Amino acid sequence: MTTTTMTRVTSMIGAALLGLTALQANAAPEMPPIPDVQGDVVQADGDFKIKFSIGTTQSGAQYRGLEYFEKIVEQRSDGHIQVELFPGAQLGDDLQAVSALQSGTLEMTAPSTSPLVSMFPKFALFDLPFLFPTPDVADQVLDGDIGQQMLDEASTNGLVAIGWAENGYRQLTNSRQEVTAPEDLEGLKVRTMQNPIHLDIWRTLGANPTPMSFAELFTALEQGVVDGQENPWITIQSSRFNEVQDYATETNHVYTPFITLVSERFWSRLPAEYQQLLRDAAQQMGEYERHVGRSMNDQIKQDLADSGMQITELTPEQVKAFQDKVAPVYDNWRDQIGGELIDQVRAASQ
Repeated sequence: MTTTTMTRVTSMIGAALLGLTALQANAAPEMPPIPDVQGDVVQADGDFKIKFSIGTTQSGAQYRGLEYFEKIVEQRSDGHIQVELFPGAQLGDDLQAVSALQSGTLEMTAPSTSPLVSMFPKFALFDLPFLFPTPDVADQVLDGDIGQQMLDEASTNGLVAIGWAENGYRQLTNSRQEVTAPEDLEGLKVRTMQNPIHLDIWRTLGANPTPMSFAELFTALEQGVVDGQENPWITIQSSRFNEVQDYATETNHVYTPFITLVSERFWSRLPAEYQQLLRDAAQQMGEYERHVGRSMNDQIKQDLADSGMQITELTPEQVKAFQDKVAPVYDNWRDQIGGELIDQVRAASQ
């Protein structure tokens, strides 16, 4: 092959790669711009570094929120606090990251609440089905007295909890058939987290819940080890589940928040001024991250539909059929979680 021919081939390959990159970029959901930082520079002594680990990927709303957090903290500390982001479970899964906070080898993480139930039993509240009928109700609870009580509960065991963000509503996908009623779930093998309430929900609905790690899920769906799974829309898209799942139902059956945690060992070394800066930044990050995730949902659903996935939106009557079917789950867990707490949350949705 001559040098000229090699150059042409190289150029063609480069152009093809650029074209593929452009297609991938066009396919990615468009995120709202990161806001400008508001507020004066915070004056305090010392220089600090924060390693911030999350399990989700860079393509999700959570990472976008972390970028805003990084921007706020670095600008308002005038560079005296540097934030380094580690997405995609590079430093371990949610429980491993929390353990690293407790030992002081990691400064921050933001897991979903579900894996933390064994450590904080009241967090099982967030796994109850259809507890938050709308995002506004979720915001009202998390940003109010109940949310603060939960942050206080989590500020133990070597951790300091400073804010909430959103993992979002979980939706059902499967490879067998359209699901519009609980009867359609009979015998369906649905991958769930290793979470006792989630297992209870799907058994009560008539499905066959199958716990497994998220890392194994795509292959399990592809090979038919399980028929379906349940995750927020953005996770369904970023994980390419539409390639191995033909049907999706917008069930909104469980709303899961992210909780922003700091290592108590690191927190105790921060001046009070910087502690308040982190609290402020976590609150602003949470508000922005929720906005990002919610603004992307309609676009993601359309993208999934365009890819060939059949998406079913349930009527209020169909949702009620699912709610009625899982009512026993509340009775099963009322004493363990706390009936008064459950009633407080339910009152917020009336």
